[in-house]
Amino acid sequence: MSNDWLTGPILEQLNSGVLVVDEDFQLVYLNSFLQRHSSVQLTEVKGKSLFQVFADVPEAWLRRKFASVLELQSPSFSSWEQRQYVIKLPHLRPVTSSSQYMAQNCTMLPLHDPTGRRYVCMLIEDATDAFVYQQHLQTTLQKLEQSNRVDGLTQVLNRRYWEEQLKLEVQRAQRYRQPLSLLLFDLDKFKQLNDQYGHLGGDSVLIELTARVRALLRDTDWFGRYGGEEFGIVLTNTALAGAVEVAERICLAVSSKAVTFHEHSIQSSISVGVAQLDTTGDRAHEVLIGQADMALYNAKKEGRNRVISYSAGETAFMVKTV
Repeated sequence: MSNDWLTGPILEQLNSGVLVVDEDFQLVYLNSFLQRHSSVQLTEVKGKSLFQVFADVPEAWLRRKFASVLELQSPSFSSWEQRQYVIKLPHLRPVTSSSQYMAQNCTMLPLHDPTGRRYVCMLIEDATDAFVYQQHLQTTLQKLEQSNRVDGLTQVLNRRYWEEQLKLEVQRAQRYRQPLSLLLFDLDKFKQLNDQYGHLGGDSVLIELTARVRALLRDTDWFGRYGGEEFGIVLTNTALAGAVEVAERICLAVSSKAVTFHEHSIQSSISVGVAQLDTTGDRAHEVLIGQADMALYNAKKEGRNRVISYSAGETAFMVKTV
């Protein structure tokens, strides 16, 4: 007795797509799943070219796949991770996704009818849930990686990651004998600002300050939050004179325009210490930070809202005007 009474209902109720083509890639069969999702009726397309009916399929790739299945009489498989979909079908899952199309795992199988004629059967599994889960996982990992690198308030690099980049840039500068300079600066009288306007006011000034500074930097510079109101900038391939010019522009950009907070106009300024890499060894980055910090101290001691550069040979906090 024929099993058509059994296989027919199973294929029609299967929650996966089933498509059969002959050796000339003409459609022989589409189950209800495919007809429902593609709005293509078997009675209207039977005998037509697969590539005519589904014009969006990757024809060259699919021809090679089907030819291999027919020639080798061996199954072939395509994962959604390799190619999101073969036949463009809308997904109906109540999930958030960057794509409106169904992610698919596709298995291509060789078939024969009783006369020996060869066919290829393609099984299409809806893998949208796995696709969306992977998207969400990648987004979460990217956010986690971002949080491990970036200061949450100012959105510049956090101290740990910034110091790592400083160390790498120092090593690179030493290897290729290129100049490297470091700016350390902090917001003048930040405690008084917090006392007068509250921590939200102080945060507002820090956010605005970092935005102004970032606009003046190159993509190759490294800008990070070194402490509460102290920041560092690694200027790659930049000698001391150029670094001082950058520091002066930054100092002016901060002091020339007040920050508005709750209808208050907050005037602020920064003090900047500048140093150029002039030592070697594994601790050269620490020496450079110490030199820039010494220059920063002198800038604040000199009266704030100014740029001071470190001079070779300084061993104490001495005022050195630019």
